[in-house]
Amino acid sequence: MDYSSEPVKQNIEIGYGMKPQMVAVEEHRLLGILKPNAVAVERTGRAAVDSALQCPVGSPRLRELVKPGMRIVIITSDITRPLPSGQLIPAVLEELYAAGVDAADITIVFALGSHRRQTEAEMRRLVGDEVYQTVRCMDSDTTDFVRLGSTRLGTPVDITRVVAEADFRIGLGNIEFHYFAGYSGGAKAIMPGVSTRAAIQANHSRMVLPEAAAGRLEDNPVRMDIEDAVRLCPLHFIVNVVLDEHKQILHAVAGDFILAHREGCRFLDRLYKIAIPSRADIVIASQGGAPKDLNLYQTQKALDNAKHAVKPGGIIILVGSCQEGLGEKTFEEWMTGSASPRAMIERIQTDFQLGGHKAAAIALVLENADIYLVSEMEADFVRKIHLQPYRSVQQALDDALGKLGPDASVLVMPYAGSTLPCLAE
Repeated sequence: MDYSSEPVKQNIEIGYGMKPQMVAVEEHRLLGILKPNAVAVERTGRAAVDSALQCPVGSPRLRELVKPGMRIVIITSDITRPLPSGQLIPAVLEELYAAGVDAADITIVFALGSHRRQTEAEMRRLVGDEVYQTVRCMDSDTTDFVRLGSTRLGTPVDITRVVAEADFRIGLGNIEFHYFAGYSGGAKAIMPGVSTRAAIQANHSRMVLPEAAAGRLEDNPVRMDIEDAVRLCPLHFIVNVVLDEHKQILHAVAGDFILAHREGCRFLDRLYKIAIPSRADIVIASQGGAPKDLNLYQTQKALDNAKHAVKPGGIIILVGSCQEGLGEKTFEEWMTGSASPRAMIERIQTDFQLGGHKAAAIALVLENADIYLVSEMEADFVRKIHLQPYRSVQQALDDALGKLGPDASVLVMPYAGSTLPCLAE
């Protein structure tokens, strides 16, 4: 038998929970695999964090800002985020101890936003045994808060009490594209990180405005409102990192919550804004695996970047284990209780609800493209939420090609939550 005419296929690894899947794509239809641009870096990992702390942006060193006896709060990410808190926090603690701060005066607060509470084991895993045994650790608490006023746009600044009453606040975070706040990191440690659900809902309601978009900062109403909240609840110092596709620290910034953040965003643009020659008929998009695909609420971030790369009438193959299901109560109610995607879009315009906003974001994508969801969720349940269920990326691709025909093009986004496709000029 002559195999010379068979198309050449490329085997591509797609992150999926703790165990990646492989998919074979014919090379003649593959428009590209969106991986980070090559950017030279001097230091990575803990060395990058130490260097950032030694040369902060727009601020004195942390050890020069704090004094013994101050009540100090370190705000860090929860289990749904890939931030390597175990590398950042020891470096920050060294700065604090160098200033004579006692461990008893430090509290580590995990910024839950609207996410579920964590187990003790999860908190311990995030910071490491030594830190967990030395420094008080707690989740943010939306029931015990202090109202500090309102932003200029009317968003209530309701902050977890231990954070609001601290003398000095340090925000940790990772910087990546955010589909309506422009970028993550910076002031997001305060809003939505340690804010109440009502406050987050008021802020996020502006996501429907056209200026609220990924990679946009200057006139973004959501980002502007977030940073205005810090006027009433000062964030005195930040340490933010940019992670590579393997969730390792590639770059770090420290210092002023705006100036250092913007420097980090500029680095992110050089790394993760990816030019594409054209939109594709089929886009395969993954969050990159655990922990960013624990539920559909988090996996949706990959979908929102992928929408910039798919043709009208195309198919997005969204890959995420979603082993914890949908991941948020209001999101689940909207996804399961809406008769159609259009119903969710119409509802969000008159009844903005946190959680419902992500359902509406998915519905907006469904107006333009089909979504094939590769997950661990039951098939009937996935159909109920207006998506097409799959267990295998390969099967989803084969079916997509069967629907769209032999000339269909394919674009692969293995780290879709991080990479932002931009049409080449």
